[in-house]
Amino acid sequence: MRILLTNDDGIRAPGLEVLEGIARQFSDDIWICAPDEEQSGMGHALTLTRPVRLRKHDDRRFSVTGTPTDAVTMGMRKVMDAMPDVILSGVNRGANLADDITYSGTVSAAIEGALAGVRSIALSQVYSKEGMGEDVPFSAAIEWGAKVLAPLLDTPLPKRTLVNVNFPPLPPSEVKGIRAVRQGFHDYSRGTIVEGRDPRGFTYYWFGLEAIEHTLDHGTDLEAIDEGYISVTPLQLDLTHHSSLGALAERYVG
Repeated sequence: MRILLTNDDGIRAPGLEVLEGIARQFSDDIWICAPDEEQSGMGHALTLTRPVRLRKHDDRRFSVTGTPTDAVTMGMRKVMDAMPDVILSGVNRGANLADDITYSGTVSAAIEGALAGVRSIALSQVYSKEGMGEDVPFSAAIEWGAKVLAPLLDTPLPKRTLVNVNFPPLPPSEVKGIRAVRQGFHDYSRGTIVEGRDPRGFTYYWFGLEAIEHTLDHGTDLEAIDEGYISVTPLQLDLTHHSSLGALAERYVG
């Protein structure tokens, strides 16, 4: 099985090393193509206004000066000698839950793989408090990663679908298990904006990541993580709101 690894935290991210360890439990045919620097929050951005450069670190390890989407595209088209059987994105430092997946470079890398017809899985490690930097613990992902992936590698999935996995912020022994759940939705206005002043006296703004209260709807990824479970959520790329088609079609008759 040929596996392509990528992420949005960058080629040197600890989570990518964790992901490689998980992937090698299933195959030795591992390729890596990730952004040269952190690209968190880039979503499904594709670099179009400047050149993307490909850097070789060893025979099967590469980085790109671009987004996670760029990395997957370059990995499939320029780095690998044949298309991958599986694309794994992560392990992200931080949650990718509910409607936050629309911002996620980790999930978007898997989306790019799904668009190309490749089985694609995004993996993220939730952590318990902000400001942890490089001290985010990946122990839950390390211990449970292969257990989660094994069924996902051979379960039939429809075309243009991907799977989003989140590990709770717990020691491995405290993780209660794995739940297949739907995507949740936050019920708050988007988070904080931190205002500051630089050394030259100019005001700047930094988007904050503080947790905000939300309702834990039953059967969602938010609820699963809150209750100490690993969340596994299949996602589809068809964003059409099918139940609205009839009403809109009536508006354009005549």
